[in-house]
Amino acid sequence: MDAFISKKRRRIPDVSSPSARTGQQHDHEETTEMKLALLASLHPDITQDTLLEALLSEDGQVDKASDSLADGATSLGPPKRAKTVGHQSTLGNLIRAAAGEPLSSRPLTKKGKTLFLYSPKDIESHTPCSIIHNFLPTHEANALLEELLHESKTFEKETFQLFDRTVESPHTMSFYVDSFKEVEEQKTTYVYNGSQIKDIRQTPSKMLSTSAKVRQAVNLEIQRRIAQFYPDGKKLRYQDPKEWKPNTAFVNCYDGPKESVGYHSDQLTYLGPRAVIGSLSLGVAREFRVRRIVPRDVNDESEDAGAADSQGQISIHLPHNSLLVMHAEMQETWKHSIAPTTAIDPHPIAGNKRINVTYRYYKPNFHPKFTPKCHCKIPTVLRCVQKKSENLGRYMWMCHASYTPGQKGCTFFKWAEFDDDGEPPWKDIVEQSTDVS
Repeated sequence: MDAFISKKRRRIPDVSSPSARTGQQHDHEETTEMKLALLASLHPDITQDTLLEALLSEDGQVDKASDSLADGATSLGPPKRAKTVGHQSTLGNLIRAAAGEPLSSRPLTKKGKTLFLYSPKDIESHTPCSIIHNFLPTHEANALLEELLHESKTFEKETFQLFDRTVESPHTMSFYVDSFKEVEEQKTTYVYNGSQIKDIRQTPSKMLSTSAKVRQAVNLEIQRRIAQFYPDGKKLRYQDPKEWKPNTAFVNCYDGPKESVGYHSDQLTYLGPRAVIGSLSLGVAREFRVRRIVPRDVNDESEDAGAADSQGQISIHLPHNSLLVMHAEMQETWKHSIAPTTAIDPHPIAGNKRINVTYRYYKPNFHPKFTPKCHCKIPTVLRCVQKKSENLGRYMWMCHASYTPGQKGCTFFKWAEFDDDGEPPWKDIVEQSTDVS
């Protein structure tokens, strides 16, 4: 993993000195990046992943993490040698901040460059995501991992049509719902990429119990995001003000460093606009990369044009047992991916595999029996205009049968309309049918 960029290391004081070693009572005041910088200065030949693992295992205490690295006592085994020596690309900002220098308000990313973020504070400040490390108790995370590793033995690759070619997803997956009734309904009613999914499973026990914890954590993160990051502390337009209640999940398996998924936005058809997704990572740590979308017809010739966030990318480190929340601004204005890599550090249980559970809330008002149908007589897909500035942010219903191998699709198109809470015009019809049933 390219966790460092090649540049001469700035001198950082020895943590054993009185000026640098502030004591356990002040440890919480330093960011993860500063602690990693201190560890990197003491252990320059150890990889960023191993430094982070040691820091997390010692509850953020630099002195104890340094001792465990010296003893080779981290859970990843003996310290691993880094391929290159240098600084994580975020450390320069943190070092300047520690010295009392103001941080720049210029965009952080540049064309062709990757910015690596590790701490929750940096991630939530510079991306539409927040992260919770060590989300589950260790024994629960490991038990869930083992349950899903067993499930993943029968996962399959998704097949779809792209530019008249049939292609396969570069990883395996399956789709889960919480009851047998929902399994049967999904098989006959819901449509993905123009066709129905065959492999639909009922959520296994440990994954179902975890869903309740994810639900609570994500709702707390949503409220914190609104209060601390959104204008005037108010929710975004089209964002659902009601509780987020996960009832489905895609489970992905990435077997080895080459398995990946390219840049994309998640489908909004059954989630509605301004969707929130809770993504739980288990097993091998991988890079989750995000980049902002900028309309293609924006013509900015200023000096800062080359520094637009869309021209670079941000990498978020996803270790075992971490919960990433993709907030309401994510799917409409950003794309994300899991990048292939040259090597990974094997996990003691998962080996070379990463299991990713993406918990989602399929809303009753976006059930396919209510959404528009195209000329092919199948439910349409909900998309958002992301690249043309004249209609930027508008939603549309379109045919997606052309993604099914052997199908051509039709030209159906209809602008989607929602109220400020993201509810469709047929909301009252749905509520009436619910009351009757």
